[in-house]
Amino acid sequence: MRKYIKHFGFLVALSVGVLSCTSKKQTSIDSYLGFDIPKDSIDAFIDSKMKEYNIPGVSFVVVNNGEVVYHKTKGYANVEEKLPITNQTIFEVASISKPVFGFFVMTFVEDGLLDLDKPLYQYMEYPDIAHDERYKKITARMVLCHRSGFPNWREDNDDNRLNIQFEPGTDYLYSGEGYQYLTLVLKHILKTDDAGLEAEFQKRIAAPLGLKHTVYVQNEYTRQHKAEPYDEDGKWIDWKNEYWFKKEDRKFYAPSSMHSEPLEFSKWMIAVMNKDVLSQESYSELLKPHSKVPYDDFDVSYSLGFTIPHLPFTNLYLHSGNNEGFTGWFTLDTKKDWGYVLFTNSEYGEQLGQDLFFYMLSDPGRTKLYISVGLILIFLILTIIFFTRWSFRAIRKQKNR
Repeated sequence: MRKYIKHFGFLVALSVGVLSCTSKKQTSIDSYLGFDIPKDSIDAFIDSKMKEYNIPGVSFVVVNNGEVVYHKTKGYANVEEKLPITNQTIFEVASISKPVFGFFVMTFVEDGLLDLDKPLYQYMEYPDIAHDERYKKITARMVLCHRSGFPNWREDNDDNRLNIQFEPGTDYLYSGEGYQYLTLVLKHILKTDDAGLEAEFQKRIAAPLGLKHTVYVQNEYTRQHKAEPYDEDGKWIDWKNEYWFKKEDRKFYAPSSMHSEPLEFSKWMIAVMNKDVLSQESYSELLKPHSKVPYDDFDVSYSLGFTIPHLPFTNLYLHSGNNEGFTGWFTLDTKKDWGYVLFTNSEYGEQLGQDLFFYMLSDPGRTKLYISVGLILIFLILTIIFFTRWSFRAIRKQKNR
């Protein structure tokens, strides 16, 4: 019997060894459930989606166990001149600016400069909405979780006038205007301007995390290395003649103006996974659900900057971004230290990010699944053989007596 136990021990060790080796292959990365995805498989998937959606260029990073395990750039930063996307290519991250801004705001809370639940008008009155007294109930917490009652942008209204659409704090309405009001409050607290707030972001967040070229207010480096934007049909957008570039290029827009590239952005993701920079109490406030988001397909909440899909057995946080000609997506899990981020110079980065989300949830290649099932079957067959032979030997012994 010892001989068979020895064989079983060897088989178990072999099973563990094979599974461990497959997870550590340099040619693969882990899906969300820990199955191997060959890198050439994820490359082929993204290539097919770039072709399907007519995406000029993409840069993406995958994080496993709190470390970057894959970084790839594809396509063109400038299609007309055939300039490729590189590790230095800068993208507008659009609304992905919001979770980073929420992270930034929590440093002011920790320093006692801002109270999440103190009405913002007590820091700074806001003439743009002074015609509606309800604005005096709006707090930083309401702004960050989209319960201020503001529309996304005042330009969405026929009269281009800022208004409040419900009693602040009673409902959810996604609002860039709220984030921008909080931006004005922070500048007022610091007695500074847009450039000064950018310097504060660099001091509090970018420098400690090594984000050398991640900014809310553009500089010469980001302008020089920025990808060209393209519309739904893959046509170039003349952004240098757009209102944003001509009038707003040097302003700090918390909800949408951050510029970065995936390898740098992943450093911030890993900091969130590791609970760096902020205190545990701040992370608790930052990441817990604050608002229920009306969504048909899933139960979704919003924290102080993050979208939270309430999927079974997950601890996921994510956000997408959509500026004209620049779209992207990131997902991270703070318990599994797993995630990915992608930026594109197209209108389809959100769709690509969502497709990749479902692709990477399980085991698209089935590699480790097949190995696991095969080893289990071998183990069961040998177990049956062992007990069958052991039973026959026991019966013979009984007869010989």
